[in-house]
Amino acid sequence: MHANRRQFLTRSGALFAAAAAPWAWPGSALAAGYPDKPVRLYVPYPPGAATDTLGRMAGQAWAEALGQPFVIENRGGGGTTIGTRAVATAAPDGYTVGIVDSSFTINPGLLGARLPYDALKDFAPISLMATAPFVMVVHPSVKAQNLAEFLALAKAQPGSLSFGSAGVGSAPHLAGEQLRQQGGVQLLHVPYRGGGTVFTDLLGGQVQFAFATVPSMAEHIKGGKLRALAVTSKQRVAQLPDVPTFTEAGLPGVDISPLFGLIAPAAVPEAIVNQLSETLARSVKGGALRDKLAGLGFEPVGSTPAEFAARIRADVAKWTEVIQRGGIRAE
Repeated sequence: MHANRRQFLTRSGALFAAAAAPWAWPGSALAAGYPDKPVRLYVPYPPGAATDTLGRMAGQAWAEALGQPFVIENRGGGGTTIGTRAVATAAPDGYTVGIVDSSFTINPGLLGARLPYDALKDFAPISLMATAPFVMVVHPSVKAQNLAEFLALAKAQPGSLSFGSAGVGSAPHLAGEQLRQQGGVQLLHVPYRGGGTVFTDLLGGQVQFAFATVPSMAEHIKGGKLRALAVTSKQRVAQLPDVPTFTEAGLPGVDISPLFGLIAPAAVPEAIVNQLSETLARSVKGGALRDKLAGLGFEPVGSTPAEFAARIRADVAKWTEVIQRGGIRAE
């Protein structure tokens, strides 16, 4: 009788503990042995893009820390929606993750109901890995030495200044749209099918200005082929210490800073998300990854899941407003 009673009490206690804290042990148990096989990492671009480079860097950092390969799978197309949807529809077991950039927060406002997933509900943000501020550059033929002179020129000659971007709704396009809205000027947007042609035409003077990441423009600026007017970051950037921020130049509303972050399907156990986030953040904040990112001109971040989720929500709201105010429609 005593033995049976002890068994009953033991089993009852175990059941009570499970019922009292069902959130505590399933995720922890999964994370304890995670990962025990290779993890797929979707990149929504072809090989060679900046987002692909950062995805491979994140995968390598995870592989070295967690002891399993993170296999890169490039799924370009659809304005990044094809590769991102592959993450949303994957099994939420922690063995599929993806990297996203600013297109992830722009597409909800640009595509609306046509977006094949809900950016705010279908994913578990892991970490904001890095950002890359834009610099506004003009061709030397533009008679403006600073942003104030540029705006004065644009107001004096409405629609005469054109800027190129990688397409309607791209981050450089929306940076130009922010400039148009905040500066109260008329500007001509010239969409291209890729970023490379934009800068060929900019260097040749076919378009007058553009927005691009600092690393891609630094040498052209230092060589005198382009003139930098302002950067979109909150602080000046080390590569261009003499170039003011838009806030310093008088237009704080031009504040685009493209993001690069990692996501997982929405229902992945929190313990796994936290493990991936903490592992990546350690490398970004103080490990080898920090130096690699800084060397390429990115600003290392390494956020928590909650911080990245907040940034996603804020950016979706911001870009939806810019897109609606500008009457921008996807091609």
